[in-house]
Amino acid sequence: MDLLVLGAGESGVGAALLGVKLGYQVRVSDRGKVKEKYKDVLNKTGIFWEENGHSKSGIGQPDLVVKSPGIPGHIPLIKDLMAGGAEVISEVEFASRHTDGKIVAITGTNGKTTTTSLIYHIFEKAGLDVAVVGNIGQSFAGAVAERDRDVYVVEVSSFQLDDIVHFKPYIAILLNITPDHLDRYEGEFDNYIDAKYRMTMNQDGEDHFIFWDDDPVIRKGNESRDIKAQFHPYSLNHPVREGAFLEEENIVVNLTNKPFEMSIHELALQGKHNTSNSMAASVAARIFEIRKEIVRESLSDFQNVEHRLEFVATIHGIKFINDSKATNVNSTWYALESIAEPIVWIVGGVDKGNDYSMLEPLVREKVKAIICLGKDNKKVIDFFSPMVEVIEEASTADEAVNLGYRFGTKGDVVLLSPACASFDLFENYEQRGHQFKRAIRAL
Repeated sequence: MDLLVLGAGESGVGAALLGVKLGYQVRVSDRGKVKEKYKDVLNKTGIFWEENGHSKSGIGQPDLVVKSPGIPGHIPLIKDLMAGGAEVISEVEFASRHTDGKIVAITGTNGKTTTTSLIYHIFEKAGLDVAVVGNIGQSFAGAVAERDRDVYVVEVSSFQLDDIVHFKPYIAILLNITPDHLDRYEGEFDNYIDAKYRMTMNQDGEDHFIFWDDDPVIRKGNESRDIKAQFHPYSLNHPVREGAFLEEENIVVNLTNKPFEMSIHELALQGKHNTSNSMAASVAARIFEIRKEIVRESLSDFQNVEHRLEFVATIHGIKFINDSKATNVNSTWYALESIAEPIVWIVGGVDKGNDYSMLEPLVREKVKAIICLGKDNKKVIDFFSPMVEVIEEASTADEAVNLGYRFGTKGDVVLLSPACASFDLFENYEQRGHQFKRAIRAL
């Protein structure tokens, strides 16, 4: 059996390693340049690979194709491979076919990485044989190639779900759905919603579906689909059965007639959005019958992921927070909502057709100064200048941090939450976040 892996990033190399372990003849082809660390892995394993384009000899006539999530399914190369009889799937689909472990899959427009990390933290503390994989770090296939685990906590994007066939999570968690990546979905929000819901399509009555019941898109989506899994809603606004809700200032997890309560003030992650993320994680933990004491301890001592509302330092009473992973408006809304202090806000980058209007009430209430970190800041300046008196531009992280320090006073927060992609000035959001932190430490 011939396996072609398209894309030699984390997921592609993981799929290649699993393919070798399963006895496939494996080839890896990448349209761009392959990173040195992945070249080393492929060379040590003796796997054929090519970069800077797909050659005829590199593509061959495969039986199975595992493609990178970043490659759309409608391009000629994919259509030709399918016409030639190849099955085209995603890496998470490939991995799921070769594991006996239970899958906990998390998707949503925002909060995926935080919730995935939190669930992994709880499960690991409970002593489960668990790996955290997917969009968050190690590929699912790479982990399965190492050794099979009892549980996989998998962060999945809509792009990964586009190419699943039999992928069947024991627990599927849908955090929220707001418009994003519409360029990939022909500008149709419904197509993006459909991609998210693919996570539930193979579930049966033994499986579980955890979802945010306050999201109107999800409520409508649930009504129009035949989802066979057991429903577990969670809500900040109203009581629910077999799920979680907020009662005054306590989370109540109401599952299997054994309620679990915890004050929101004990949570490591503050802000309404993080309360809902903690609810989702708690419900998943209780489905696995993890003891309440472990869930409580894990929710209170969790350290958030890098670049997501990450506290960096307090300098002369000014707190610096790195939320570089906020690459859309909705993520930035959550960041602004979670901070009580006056904010010096660093925003900007590659605008993906952003509508900033949802941020206006929070900006008027909380933001004292704006620093635009991008090559073209006109849209940000035009929209927010009627609301905020101080707006400056910066072209480097150092410049942005120095301006933030200058505008901030004791008790303020300098928040990097760009609401935009990073590709105009930085390689990716990680590099943007690292440079931001380096500049803070240099103050």
